[in-house]
Amino acid sequence: MTGSGTCRDVCRELGLLCWSSDLREGADACDVSQFPRETFGFCWIHPPYWRQKLYTDDARDLSRTPTLDAFLTRYRRLIQNCAGALAAGGKLAILMGDYNDREAGFVPLVYYTKRIAFECGLKQHTTDIIRFSHGASSGKKVYRSSFIPGLHDVCMIFERP
Repeated sequence: MTGSGTCRDVCRELGLLCWSSDLREGADACDVSQFPRETFGFCWIHPPYWRQKLYTDDARDLSRTPTLDAFLTRYRRLIQNCAGALAAGGKLAILMGDYNDREAGFVPLVYYTKRIAFECGLKQHTTDIIRFSHGASSGKKVYRSSFIPGLHDVCMIFERP
């Protein structure tokens, strides 16, 4: 989930080790065989919200999963992979937000994120960090739900004991 590569670029600029992968490069973050194990002290992810914005035509893309249950199954694999990539005491930061889907109604992705992280053996490390949106938009975005999709995102920081 490299996206535009901003995190990778910042890490490179700061001289920090960064492992980054993306479906566009053939890497599936939900496939455990493609993930390093017990390597990192910190992992940052900002996964796609289920079908809010469609990123690729690849069926493995989290934004393309046909149902919320299918999204949560793949999302669980992603969080399990990230948790497994952390060294003991490592931190996992996940930026996620809730939104209203035209068909499903309110989708509490922050709740699901926490529930899945706890089920994967992670514990919350600190209080949530709220990132407020201020109506930023782009002509290239494709949303399946009404814009503005939410007022804020939540950055949750978990720790591998």
